[in-house]
Amino acid sequence: MVTRRSGILLHPSSLPGRYGVGELGPAAEEWLEFLAAAEQSVWQMLPLNPVGAEGCPYQSPATLAGSPLYVSVDRLRDDGLLDAADLAAEPELPGERVDYPAALAVKRRLLARAHAAFTPDADYRAFCRDQAGWLDDYARFMVLRDRHGGPWTEWPAPLARRDPAALARLDESAAGDLDRYRFEQYLFARHFGAVRARAAALGVELIGDIAMFPGVDSVETWSRPDLFDLDADGRPAAVAGFPPDEFSHEGQVWGNALYRWDRMAAEDFAWWVARVRRMTEWYDMVRLDHFRGFLRYWAVPVPGRAGDGSWRDGPGLALFQRLRKDLGDVTLLAEDLGPASAEVQQLRVDAGIPGMRLVQFAFGGDENQHLPHHHPVDCVAYPGTHDNDTTLGWWAERSADERSRVERYLGGIPDGICWSMARAVFGSVAYLAVLPVQDLLELGSEARLNVPGRSDGNWTWRLPPRALSPGLEFRLRRLTETYGRDRRAAGRRPSGFTG
Repeated sequence: MVTRRSGILLHPSSLPGRYGVGELGPAAEEWLEFLAAAEQSVWQMLPLNPVGAEGCPYQSPATLAGSPLYVSVDRLRDDGLLDAADLAAEPELPGERVDYPAALAVKRRLLARAHAAFTPDADYRAFCRDQAGWLDDYARFMVLRDRHGGPWTEWPAPLARRDPAALARLDESAAGDLDRYRFEQYLFARHFGAVRARAAALGVELIGDIAMFPGVDSVETWSRPDLFDLDADGRPAAVAGFPPDEFSHEGQVWGNALYRWDRMAAEDFAWWVARVRRMTEWYDMVRLDHFRGFLRYWAVPVPGRAGDGSWRDGPGLALFQRLRKDLGDVTLLAEDLGPASAEVQQLRVDAGIPGMRLVQFAFGGDENQHLPHHHPVDCVAYPGTHDNDTTLGWWAERSADERSRVERYLGGIPDGICWSMARAVFGSVAYLAVLPVQDLLELGSEARLNVPGRSDGNWTWRLPPRALSPGLEFRLRRLTETYGRDRRAAGRRPSGFTG
């Protein structure tokens, strides 16, 4: 028997709070309490790694670290690491949108004060020891960034090429700064751990996200340049992107580093095993972004336009066989959107990983796989995701003919398009249904989180204070119970696949 479940997509950066960005503190726990009261069993979020330019969580300089932006100031105060004077010295930042530079500046000052007030204890020393495999290089990378800027290829040659003597001198001369970066990761681990423990107590599981590629200027490319498509000086000959299609006529140049899959395979994919293992420490389910890239990915030459790129082969099933062998029955989800490909779907099925279906994509033809009556059980159904417009914004852009098709399929929209689409998603046979929080609140395009290919204005939307009303909780709970997705029915893993 397959258990039906449901949840809401909300990135922690979007939570309300006074320090410019959402945090892993009281607002996160209040959000979990809302989910539990509304009979939701899943909270889905985006990557929690340190963000890249303009706050993008998919352009991270460190794939195993957590973003210090999400460390909770309230928890630091409660632990005695900050006092009222520390907090009063900081401005209250606007709550409507995330201002990443301002939020990061405030958080850096507060974390520096917290570090000065912290006395290392056995728990901290155990964390540093247990996580040293990635934590030490992360701290070095961040200290060197502070000292020399970026990219790392422009650092003094002994540091760029990781000369052991140069690193030893750094460890000695920068001991305090290195410890501060380890301390920030310790705080992230504690605060996220508290949120995860509260989620488990409430019966809510967490879905996290793994970006397909790291940033070119990242601790990953610096510490293991041999595993990436880089020249002898650490510079990329090609970067990740996507070819021109109906959604982007010029294609997209993401700019991320590309893998040397042959070298990863020669090491039994140990780098990827370590990465997924790390994410299972954070999440109950792990979504693999850009799943088609594991079969074939688009490489854009540097310099060059997206249309100048070419397809290259990914690792295919061998990677997932290794992950299963080393990690066991870890729960993976595949972002398998984009142009339909029988090969991509076959890889997903062979790997035993559920895919995704988006009802916003469903009305381009009668046999469209995104129509709810075509959904398989082993998939996650959404109206749209963080890369789509909100359903209300999407609806505003539909032609009269498409609106007619949508209304005919949905049997009318007496409650408005957002809740009518939500009924279609929850009524699907998909074992998991997820709504973006913006659709729950019936918000328009002004609340969209990301427009792919846009260089600014993304990742900044925040949940308005007091938006989670008792009436909204009741309405979501009734919808969930109507379609048998309430948490009382969510006690077993789905069967029929190994994801």
